[in-house]
Amino acid sequence: MPALCLRRPQRQHSALYQQFVLLSRFKSPAHGTGLLGSPSSEAVIAKFSLHTYGECMRPKHEPEQITDLSRLRAFMNPLRMQLYRLLYAAGTATASQLAEHVDETPSLVSYHLRKLAEHGFVTQTSGRGTDGRERWWQVASEKGWGFRDSDFADTPEGAAAVGAVTRGIFDTRVAQYRTYLDQKSAWGKAWTDASFSSEWLLDLTPAELAEMSDELEALARRWRERGKAAKAAGDTEDREHVSVHLYGFPFRP
Repeated sequence: MPALCLRRPQRQHSALYQQFVLLSRFKSPAHGTGLLGSPSSEAVIAKFSLHTYGECMRPKHEPEQITDLSRLRAFMNPLRMQLYRLLYAAGTATASQLAEHVDETPSLVSYHLRKLAEHGFVTQTSGRGTDGRERWWQVASEKGWGFRDSDFADTPEGAAAVGAVTRGIFDTRVAQYRTYLDQKSAWGKAWTDASFSSEWLLDLTPAELAEMSDELEALARRWRERGKAAKAAGDTEDREHVSVHLYGFPFRP
């Protein structure tokens, strides 16, 4: 892992912070293939990280914008966020498969999947498996979703939901990064040298930070499409799920 990179701006009176974190698989390489490691699963977690956790982004046309409080509240349960993330990375999965990853019972996982389905975030899919009693699930849209704090700031209930969901998102990301750190020795030199964690301390206006976010989103989309095209062409050697976490926010020293 490269050393932390701090670049301090010349002007100190209105600094901003941007963090990048690149992670690798959800599972240790020693675990082999499985729900998230199977050759058939889509390597789309980079897109998922950008757009599904879109509260700090200004998505333009791809991800759906949540403006209804009841839909946002669906993700106040941290297990639902975890299930959505796993399902997005896997492409399709059953409640039993997801339950193994979250250490919960299939019945509880099924309950939360149905709740997510009620709000339009996941849907059942057909044509998988031979057991008619086994339900396969997928996310409703690969475009992901996002929300703006300002759309819910007018009421205490809305502000509380934003706070709970945002913190849940952050906790999920931290847990994923901790898992990578715990398993880092199993990844080998190529992956550990390629992974990174960086900080930049900047002086920006709100408009400039918004412009920077748009540029970073375009950059991530380009790499996402490059990976999808390579995979479609059969270039799958050494190709893994990669998660990129982005934060940009104002602070005062």
